[in-house]
Amino acid sequence: MQIYEVQTPSEAETMIGLGVDHVGSVLLSETDWKEPLLRQTVDAVKSLGGKSSLIPLFNEEEAVLRALDYYRPDIVHFCEMLQNTGKGKALQERLCQLQMRIREHFSGIDIMRSIPIPPPGRGNQEAMLAIAGRFAQVSDFFLTDTALPAEGSDTDDAQPVKGFVGITGKTCRWDYARALVDFSDIPVILAGGISPENVERGISAVKPAGVDSCTCTNAVDGDGRSVRFRKDPRRVRKLVEAVRSAEAKLQAS
Repeated sequence: MQIYEVQTPSEAETMIGLGVDHVGSVLLSETDWKEPLLRQTVDAVKSLGGKSSLIPLFNEEEAVLRALDYYRPDIVHFCEMLQNTGKGKALQERLCQLQMRIREHFSGIDIMRSIPIPPPGRGNQEAMLAIAGRFAQVSDFFLTDTALPAEGSDTDDAQPVKGFVGITGKTCRWDYARALVDFSDIPVILAGGISPENVERGISAVKPAGVDSCTCTNAVDGDGRSVRFRKDPRRVRKLVEAVRSAEAKLQAS
């Protein structure tokens, strides 16, 4: 079970204490990439027996390699908004090359790749699996995530973070996620709107190797809106309990 976005050692300690296995953090800037507090967070997760996962919101090779050398997470997680267009396929090729370079330089760091799940009426399962197929040999995990539909032609602009998929709080299509599980030879993590309320049903429907939650386990403000980079420990605890319950049911079946 993986929880994002945890940016401080104290919150990382809380997550591990609640039973979270993987603690994810986000590196927001290619320019201001060296954040000692974030490295302390990664180190804290490791020292407490968890696994650290780090998303860089940039993908230039030199910058990524430099950041990984500094932070040394257990997992580097890439979540670009991948599309099967001419431009999109060129990006995929460049990202595959980047992941190969990471494997050459950092044998101890696993690579997680988000696979965008298109909304109903947009995209198709075959295109999604084609993307997964391109990354299968250079990834250690896949993670499903919800792609938002674009009003015009620029799908990148429709996402909460331009060019990247995730933090929508919206449940992905579980039938597509299950198809990815059936297709893939590497573990698939179910993400996209995962909450304490739906995680048992998601695990039962998709049979993933694990689950990931961000937006639906965040704290909320006075208007009920999710607050980025601040978790709600009560909701995380409920999620952990629901996941363990689902795991027990699967083992008993």
